[in-house]
Amino acid sequence: MTLLMDMDLRNKLIAAKDESEFIAAIDEAEKAKYPDEAGSNEVVDAAEGAGEDEGYKILAVTACPTGIAHTYMAAESLEKKAAEMGFKLKAETNGSMGAKNVLTAEEIAAADGIIIAADKNVDMARFAGKRVYSTKVADGINKPEELINQILNKTAPIMEGDVKAAAASGSNNESKGHQVYKHLMNGVSYMLPFVVGGGIMIALAFLIDTIAGAPRDASFGTFTAAAAFFKSIGGVGFGFMLPVLAGFIAESIADRPGLAVGFVGGSIATLGCTFANVTGDAAAVSGFLGALLAGFVGGYIVKLLRKVFAWLPDSVSQMMPILIIPLFGMILMGLFMCAINPFVGALNTAISNGLNGMGQSSAVILGCIVAGMMAIDMGGPFNKAAYVFGTAALTTGGYNIMAAVMIGGMVPPIAIALCTTIFKKQMDQGRKKSRSSQLCYGLCFITEGAIPFAAGDPAESHSFMYCRKRTGRRPLDAVQLHIDGASRRNLRIRSSRTCSDVYHSSSRRFSACSTPPRYTQETSFERSSGSRSIYGRTQAGVI
Repeated sequence: MTLLMDMDLRNKLIAAKDESEFIAAIDEAEKAKYPDEAGSNEVVDAAEGAGEDEGYKILAVTACPTGIAHTYMAAESLEKKAAEMGFKLKAETNGSMGAKNVLTAEEIAAADGIIIAADKNVDMARFAGKRVYSTKVADGINKPEELINQILNKTAPIMEGDVKAAAASGSNNESKGHQVYKHLMNGVSYMLPFVVGGGIMIALAFLIDTIAGAPRDASFGTFTAAAAFFKSIGGVGFGFMLPVLAGFIAESIADRPGLAVGFVGGSIATLGCTFANVTGDAAAVSGFLGALLAGFVGGYIVKLLRKVFAWLPDSVSQMMPILIIPLFGMILMGLFMCAINPFVGALNTAISNGLNGMGQSSAVILGCIVAGMMAIDMGGPFNKAAYVFGTAALTTGGYNIMAAVMIGGMVPPIAIALCTTIFKKQMDQGRKKSRSSQLCYGLCFITEGAIPFAAGDPAESHSFMYCRKRTGRRPLDAVQLHIDGASRRNLRIRSSRTCSDVYHSSSRRFSACSTPPRYTQETSFERSSGSRSIYGRTQAGVI
């Protein structure tokens, strides 16, 4: 996916005359970008030799909660900007399939500094003693030069030299809000496989019973043997959702010792344990909200215990991660959760009753809002906020809300697939070939799959502008625009057969005049004014 964001490669693929030339272009690009995975040992050795001779001045680690698109886009953006600035940058990607292009100890030792563009927890201890600048993954995509200059200008802080302090000092330059977001997304990223796998199996169980004509009573979903199998196994997987969420939030805050404490807190939230009924009370099940609290509180309980027992001698402190912290952490977590479960459980019940009692018009409005949030930024913070809300609603029986969330997430890639199918004449060969992959992304609820398509041509992907003549409305010229340093709002076109005048909301006019034959030729133009520039092409003809 990330290779297709390279415009040079895309042009080579489009211009390929036969299959061998097409494959050769891909092989060449893969060898240049991933020397460690190249098929030829000679290419690998040559790439490694070049890396040792020239060295990597700056290293980077990129990661996002889903690990599908933003991770690779940030790595691509940083590598390209570094190349433009005249030096090499190596980016490690922590994607959905694990870490790729992993940074070696030798590369870390030789580098001037490391950029961490991540929205989830990454291994920081290996960077102790180096300059490290941590930020969100979106900055790696949108502000690569600014991040690189943080290392070049030596303004990034130096990470403290011991493992315990490494994670803490690595987040000194992060805002509190981003730290909370990163801890939450770390839990969400590990929770996703359980939600998706278990949720789909439960949905299949309901589908099977629907096809079989099962009665809509308490046995629905387990009426047939096949449905009972999918419902049972899916329920087991889905049941791990809250403990995993809480466990990995705590792990992000306090490293590995926080994992067990967070898991226990998430399980207690699922059972609804209280001081009055330690084995669990259905009315006190705190669900998703309780698991969130358990994750954050569990992480800070572990950090507190580290400080409390810091006086222990080294011979005893080695037992802290396997005995002292788990024991006292679970006791404190149990006391905390038993104390808050009745109150959070009541709040959870009130939310559930509110969602279930919502009128049809209110439910439609809420569904439109969460679906729009899922589609608007293709995997960004709005998308993640809507997904977390939908997941929380699932735990209280709000299945309609999660249905709206999933539909909204499917829209961007499926819309692209439909456009490349219906409007074939307006699409180049590369976009036509993306039709199948975009359809698969949409059906699999992978909103981020649409990002490379939109990133390759953001103005065309987000808007179509029609021209207006003074004599009235008439679609005459189509204009494809890209804008740097300014908003796309309030752009308007005044066109004739021979000249297009483009106006921005700042009242500056940019003109492009030519005499193209109708329906055929394109006219390229580029005009700048200060930090704003508009460039693109006009094409005569009716849309």
